[in-house]
Amino acid sequence: MQITRTSLSGVLILEPRRHGDARGFFSESWNRRTLLEAGLDLPEFVQDNHSLSAAVDTLRGLHFQSPPHAQGKLVRCGRGRLFDVAVDIRKGSPTYGQWLGEELSFENGRQLWIPAGFLHGFVTREPDTEICYKCTDHYAPECDGAVAWDSLGIDWGLTGAPLLSDKDAVAPGFADFDSPFIYHDDFEYEARS
Repeated sequence: MQITRTSLSGVLILEPRRHGDARGFFSESWNRRTLLEAGLDLPEFVQDNHSLSAAVDTLRGLHFQSPPHAQGKLVRCGRGRLFDVAVDIRKGSPTYGQWLGEELSFENGRQLWIPAGFLHGFVTREPDTEICYKCTDHYAPECDGAVAWDSLGIDWGLTGAPLLSDKDAVAPGFADFDSPFIYHDDFEYEARS
């Protein structure tokens, strides 16, 4: 598996190998032992989510789940193509408020690891796009939160008006957001020395 560190400390791009032939391919999308051997000790996953967005420019986000049920997410695209975004919301972080985006698609097989302490959102680039993601904590509605998708200057690459949920359409702007996360520069899943 190829592992790439990003400009946001803790956010990683994982690219599992695909073994293909005339029938198609096989890929291990997640293997704890493989990542441990690469020096990464990610938190345990307790929930898998799968969603389908029928239309291009469906935008979901920017979401987070606050402590004590903060979630890290390992995100991949099961079908279609999407632009996945992580935003650092750890108070005191040198990259607080900065974002990065990565195209995830069925074709490229990339995954984005987004630890707790980051907003997450995505926009679809193709019809009937599926997103699959593993979470490090169970869904807790009392800890569910959102920040307005258009309040951070993210270049979503929209081709028209985004299709939003009611929740996302009324989410507060980043300037009014008081993050519940504090920066620590020692992620437990960083490469061991």
